[in-house]
Amino acid sequence: MNDSEVGLDKTDLAILQALQQDGRLSSAKLADTLSLSATPCWRRLRRLEEVGVIQGYQARLDRRKLGFGVVAFVQITLGSHAGDTPLQFENQVRELPEILACHNVSGSCDYLLEVVAPDLDAYGDFVRNQLRRLPGVTAIHSNLSLREVKARGNLPL
Repeated sequence: MNDSEVGLDKTDLAILQALQQDGRLSSAKLADTLSLSATPCWRRLRRLEEVGVIQGYQARLDRRKLGFGVVAFVQITLGSHAGDTPLQFENQVRELPEILACHNVSGSCDYLLEVVAPDLDAYGDFVRNQLRRLPGVTAIHSNLSLREVKARGNLPL
């Protein structure tokens, strides 16, 4: 069984959908919402956590209210894909909290990053002092978000 085959039924999907809407639901409230008894609901929830379908729980924060006014989508090109360069790049990217997401992609660049910063000056400093110093980086192309239309949507279950 591969990662995408965990044997989910309609009840499992209903549990996941409910938790995507409100991750703070207690197992008792979740059971009540789905018209299940508490113990079987709790067992299903534990199984979904154990097999890694549910990877964790977190609050959604408003980046603007926390002072992060800039979102940039950054295309990174590496000069070499040989040796440990890509692995070193990926390991260092994981350590930078300003980088919300990093994807190894096909196309005209090697990686696509989602980066937040308080303002354009801070973003410029981040590019100069952090991104340009990452292993193997030869090109950086930034696309600044002008307006967020949709962010962090739920999976279509």
